[in-house]
Amino acid sequence: MEDVLTGGHGLMVQGYDPVIKALAKDIDIRLNHRVTKVSNGRNKVMVTVEDGRNFVADAAIVTVPIGILKANLIQFEPKLPEWKVAAISDLGVGNENKIALLFDKVFWPNVELLGIVAPTSYACGYFLNLHKATGHPVLVYMAAGRFANDLEKLSDESAAKFVMLQLKKMFPDATEPVHYLLSRWGSDPNSLGCYAYDVVGMPEDLYKRLQAPLGSIFFGGEAVSMDHQGSVHGAYSAGIMAAQNCQRHLLKQLGNLEMLQLVSYRHDIRETAFPLQISRI
Repeated sequence: MEDVLTGGHGLMVQGYDPVIKALAKDIDIRLNHRVTKVSNGRNKVMVTVEDGRNFVADAAIVTVPIGILKANLIQFEPKLPEWKVAAISDLGVGNENKIALLFDKVFWPNVELLGIVAPTSYACGYFLNLHKATGHPVLVYMAAGRFANDLEKLSDESAAKFVMLQLKKMFPDATEPVHYLLSRWGSDPNSLGCYAYDVVGMPEDLYKRLQAPLGSIFFGGEAVSMDHQGSVHGAYSAGIMAAQNCQRHLLKQLGNLEMLQLVSYRHDIRETAFPLQISRI
């Protein structure tokens, strides 16, 4: 059974960009460095990226999506033990895509969701009304499961036409969008899926094995969150947990108390450093 966080649903009006920028402040972040290999040595970790360059560190935290681990796109040296491989294999990975439609004017009611009930999943769906939250004339169609996978096989134009057919079932006089965007999380080489989920009959110790470190390599991300997998807060809390475990490992290895004080201080700042604009829709 999942523990539900307190509070209602909310929408990040500015997206997660303000959160990412605040958390990334004063940190050396290298974009466009696709990792191909992680080598776990004695008290050192070497990370190899696509162009052959190597980065050496005292420890590493792996937070790539579970779809990447399941596809074996990162080579681990030495190879991951069987118990870790089995945990990765036993966890499910789901897909959900969004088609955002921008219109020149609003022609729908001021409600949070616009849904369609139909006999099949391909005719069933709902639109999220972003106008209610942001003031912009935007509807976002949500597609999940096999439907989301099949949607990725279409061109952007064909997918938008399909979605408009669904919308016109509710609003026959709906105008055509002036712009549209389609996500393709299932085939994106940096994700290969959207979120982790529990499969029927999965072992009880699966999450403990997913979280378990290997020498100086630690694991984070929404997939290892025991209570809130498939969510941003699950990814965040799992990342904090992995960072704390990594910190304890390094303190034991290096015996540096100043490092502990610095990390704790930075964490306290990040907790209160930025306001968020959230719409309760």
